[in-house]
Amino acid sequence: MTRVSVTVDGVAYSDDVEPRLLLVQYLRERLGKIGTVIGCDTSNCGSCTVLMDGKSVKSCSVLTVQAEGAAVTTVEGLAAADGTLHPIQQAFHDKHALQCGFCTPGMMLAACDLLRENPNPSDEEVREGIEGNLCRCTGYQNIVAAVQAAGAAMSAQTATDAQASAGDPPAALIPAPNAVEASA
Repeated sequence: MTRVSVTVDGVAYSDDVEPRLLLVQYLRERLGKIGTVIGCDTSNCGSCTVLMDGKSVKSCSVLTVQAEGAAVTTVEGLAAADGTLHPIQQAFHDKHALQCGFCTPGMMLAACDLLRENPNPSDEEVREGIEGNLCRCTGYQNIVAAVQAAGAAMSAQTATDAQASAGDPPAALIPAPNAVEASA
């Protein structure tokens, strides 16, 4: 057995694991993160994709011991603590970018990695960015649209956060001229 310390969805874990235990098995069987799907066991389908230190990896091809000290994000870790969906989750819902849902967790996490590097991808760039994730249902068009919509939403949020951190209230919170205060 080997001791491994890893942070998964913001929670620190320290466990003894067999050196040959795959990260996907650790996430599902030890931590109960069943949103990480076991698909092909050959790293071809991408259903098991998670983020490890912000980069997408296929957890069926990563040993748990290789995740030592890493921060892992699963699909369960995308939503906010209050249940607010992450922009990629909201966009997949809004754009009907799923059917059976089997590929969806891995597809979303691959898209998060793509959007971290390229917040405004073209159709071709989205298709290239998710090429390691297979979907047998949708035909990909709605997935491409969802990734682009999420990128736009994330960029808008980043701009709002930057404005707020600069000391200025977000534009949506600035009353329009001649607006009446609700507390008045």
